[in-house]
Amino acid sequence: MNEITVIQNKIYEIRGQRVMLDRDLAELYGVTTGNLNKAVKRNMERFPDRFMFQLTEQEFLTFQNGTSSWGGTRKLPYAFTEQGVSMLSAVLRSPTAIQVSISIIDAFVAMRNYIATTSTVTAELAEIRAKLALLERNDEDNAEAINDLSEDMRKELDNIYEAIAALAVKTPQVRPSRRPIGYKQSE
Repeated sequence: MNEITVIQNKIYEIRGQRVMLDRDLAELYGVTTGNLNKAVKRNMERFPDRFMFQLTEQEFLTFQNGTSSWGGTRKLPYAFTEQGVSMLSAVLRSPTAIQVSISIIDAFVAMRNYIATTSTVTAELAEIRAKLALLERNDEDNAEAINDLSEDMRKELDNIYEAIAALAVKTPQVRPSRRPIGYKQSE
């Protein structure tokens, strides 16, 4: 896997925001989680709530998959938004931190582009489905109209056939016999 994919696998959605956990960031930056959090605490004015927040116990249980050497995590982890990760590059000034921050921002941008593209495709598919449903309804309406028209035409044709049949079966009227044409001699 390339570097961006590895980073994208460490991006989670919590509280409706895409974030990275402090332990994953520490691993990427090559520092301990404690040292990362100490650097953040020394610069708390750079990390307002919209850049970083601490997970609740319930949220933490969702992401707990490792333990510390002390037998478990003693503090609830911090989650950093894209802006918080960007701010970390200003706090952690090593060349590695700068390169990792650039890669992380690239991963966030790639995810955002993917989501935007997927949303566009999903919207287009929904529009196509709606148009197909409309066409199917129109086809049903047209078929119904043709059936109604066919029924009307059948009735008209039946009336015509009945009229023709009535004419063909019409009994001739009895006419009085005619006088013969020509000269008649008296007897």
